[in-house]
Amino acid sequence: MKNTILRLILLIAVLAGINWLASVLFFRWDLTEDKRYSISDATKQLLNDLDQDITVNVYLQGDFPAGFERLESATRETLDEFKTYANGHLTVNYSDPTQAVNEEQRQKQFLNLVDRGLTPTNVFANEDGKRTEKIIFPGVIVQADTLAVPVQLLKGNRASSPEEQLNQSYEGVEFEIASAIRLLANRERKKVGLVVSHTKVPPVRLSDLIATIQQNYDVFLDMNNPESYDGLDALLVLKPDSAFSEDEKFKLDQYVVGGGRAIFFVDGSRVDSVSLDGNYAQPIDLNLSDLFFRWGARVNTNLVKDLNCAEILLNVGNMGDQPEIKPLPWRFFPVLNNFGQHPISRNINAVYTRFLSSIDTVGGAAEIVKTPLLMTSPYTQLVNSPALIGYNEARKEPVAADYRGGVKIAGVLLEGSFSSLFKNRILPDDPRAVKFKESGNTGKVIICSDGDIVVNDYDYKRNTPLPLGYDRVSKQTFGNKDFVMHALDYMTDANGLISARTKQVSIRALDKIQIQEKRKFWQTVNLIIPLAFIGVFGGLHYYLRRRKYA
Repeated sequence: MKNTILRLILLIAVLAGINWLASVLFFRWDLTEDKRYSISDATKQLLNDLDQDITVNVYLQGDFPAGFERLESATRETLDEFKTYANGHLTVNYSDPTQAVNEEQRQKQFLNLVDRGLTPTNVFANEDGKRTEKIIFPGVIVQADTLAVPVQLLKGNRASSPEEQLNQSYEGVEFEIASAIRLLANRERKKVGLVVSHTKVPPVRLSDLIATIQQNYDVFLDMNNPESYDGLDALLVLKPDSAFSEDEKFKLDQYVVGGGRAIFFVDGSRVDSVSLDGNYAQPIDLNLSDLFFRWGARVNTNLVKDLNCAEILLNVGNMGDQPEIKPLPWRFFPVLNNFGQHPISRNINAVYTRFLSSIDTVGGAAEIVKTPLLMTSPYTQLVNSPALIGYNEARKEPVAADYRGGVKIAGVLLEGSFSSLFKNRILPDDPRAVKFKESGNTGKVIICSDGDIVVNDYDYKRNTPLPLGYDRVSKQTFGNKDFVMHALDYMTDANGLISARTKQVSIRALDKIQIQEKRKFWQTVNLIIPLAFIGVFGGLHYYLRRRKYA
């Protein structure tokens, strides 16, 4: 009796100790191989630092095919993890917009979500031989007080299979929602400068990019030609078509040497329309070649033709007395769907380009790390400018043997400690010598060899700009905007929230033929075997106890 009481007291003491430790020590253990239930340290820090209430309204609810169920589960699991670290400042609401008392009410709910920035998706599924269709909203709206940010969860590369795109969306849930929370909670907005004084592109053709950047950053234009770019968190040079002076190049040099972050969207060749039959391409001198070379890159004065390309509308003849307009592949408009292993370009949709040039990486400084971000397909051909580009080429069937140029780099990230191009060139009596830096802190530079990556199209009938990356021929929106915004995020985010984009979740696909042919068998196995194990274990346990105490 005495031993029993002691054991009871000891058990109570152990349980009380474990309970006390659980109240003061917090840990979560993710046993999955790909750490699918873990979130990045940057996201944890963001949530720990919240000092205002955030509400996340989730509209991905209901009965879906398996791929969307995984996305729904990922959203729920991620937000549960978010709530763990948000110290009570995060509230999550779930609702199914398809649930309504009547069709009129349902349509009102749909229109309300569209007006708030969410895009619906039609889901088709085969269930027991029946084809079903359903409209869903794979997104959330993150809200703080009166401000709200829509978040589209269905992303990824559209060139991938539906299963792969859904898996890419699954991997991106943490980053997409955390980015919206950061936008609402960010008290100190970063400063981004846009160099537009060297471009003839009308402001309306850059409007979508500028409006998108302004949602997250304070934007400064360089129309007044500042003395330096010091104080900016990032600098974007947008499609220049006139040469930079030596003084302007000096300011770019010193900004990067001082640890600045700069992104260049430049052309290697200028392409001008000469007639309805074609264009004329000629080298363009921006007076930046020696600066790029110093950093370890060279933008070539050529044009890349790629078999993986966009289409243009072309008059192929007459149908009666009317011209016949057809979309034809235009190999001078490469579609970039080959990306480097980096969070900036991971899982984004293909990038649309026009008259792309190639980039070579050169020696440069040994401490500069070069990471290709955007690349062409292997089926390329180079055209050196000057050259006449006739539209008649689009009518010709390409000869595969002519497109063996291999993969060409179209965007490269340069990171490290940069040394100045003007080293040993600034004399002591030069006024610039006072603040001149030969080398400095770690900087970052991205060079993209097509200025049109950041230029949006324009709808002249409706007198409104089209979204950046939208192709009016294929009616699809490419990943240009995502690429630019992820690049900016990587450049300016000191806490590294973009590291959440490195999450990888493997697809463990089931054999669809086996599922279809042996559906009942596997359902029976999954139902009976667990119950059989429980029965065997229970019977064995009962037998041993009876044998011991009988």
